[in-house]
Amino acid sequence: MWTEDDVRFMREALDLAKSAEGRTTPDPMVGAVLVKGGRIISVGYHGEVATPHAEAWAIQKAGEATKGATLYVNFEPCAHYGNNPPCAHLIVNAGVKEVVVATKDPNPLVNGRGLKLLQQGGVKVRVGLLEDEARQMNEVFIRAITKKTPFVLMKSAITLDGKIATRTGASRWVAGPTSLRFAHHLRNLYDSILVGVGTVLIDNPKLNVRLVKKIKNPVRIVLDANARTPLRARVLSGGQRTIIVAGPQAPRSRVKALQAKGAEMLTVPAPDGKIDLKRLMKELYKMKITSVMVEGGGEVNASFIEAGLVDKAIITIAPKFFGGRAAKTNVEGNGIAFPAQARRLKKIHIERQDEDIIISGYFK
Repeated sequence: MWTEDDVRFMREALDLAKSAEGRTTPDPMVGAVLVKGGRIISVGYHGEVATPHAEAWAIQKAGEATKGATLYVNFEPCAHYGNNPPCAHLIVNAGVKEVVVATKDPNPLVNGRGLKLLQQGGVKVRVGLLEDEARQMNEVFIRAITKKTPFVLMKSAITLDGKIATRTGASRWVAGPTSLRFAHHLRNLYDSILVGVGTVLIDNPKLNVRLVKKIKNPVRIVLDANARTPLRARVLSGGQRTIIVAGPQAPRSRVKALQAKGAEMLTVPAPDGKIDLKRLMKELYKMKITSVMVEGGGEVNASFIEAGLVDKAIITIAPKFFGGRAAKTNVEGNGIAFPAQARRLKKIHIERQDEDIIISGYFK
């Protein structure tokens, strides 16, 4: 069904889309390639939210040459008015004869309507070329728009014996320099980074992007049911947005003091002193936060896993042993009773970064 040229042009569209990684949230990453006579005549990509869509950019640059051209795009052209007018109408009016789409847009406002508008306008439509790659590229958008909660990544660095810190609580650094830069690269891509108040009290992290070229700093989120975050904590500095999630039982004096330091206070039910994570995820989505990178300690990680909220895990394993009965591991909580109850990852990917090994996968 697909020719070598089809695959080549769609890969170009995917590469264009990925060039804006980390910038388009809460929109998907989209690239568009216009082809005529077997050669590329124009390209475009969605650079960031509220800017022209990939299709519109490519068509504008091509001018009259769009008539009779074929458009390759990794995501279904939109069919609704938002920050931009519908791309499906634009494509029809530009005289494009054929559109090759990698995957449908599951947004309820689109979800096949863009394809239908194209077909009604006399445009030939083919769908499904490199679909798996296209869906994985926009996995954050797809998860958020269909479930109305953010995509959650659990990121940890551990030793060969599963420790995230020594028995004294020291954790700098478990992983090597290359792995640390990779962690900051991920912070660049995700909307937010989340830790528990215990991490703030012990490590006093900045939770910003420092080790790679900065696209943006993520929103800092601290789970702090009783508003114990110190007023001099580094998560309250640097002009970066910080959300402290407290329970209704948090002392009003502490809530007001943290607000005075610039923190946004978000009140979420906290039965037994633990933040209701499912409710929190719904609240974050309402705030247009579509992805959360959890860099918490063992208790926070366990809480997210037990709540069934983790979509993906990335674990860096350093060739070290810390030992110690009191040394923390990256997933604690109550744990399971039998091996058959283990929560497993699928679509496993393993790579080396200098001496470290990075394992990533998706929760079933």
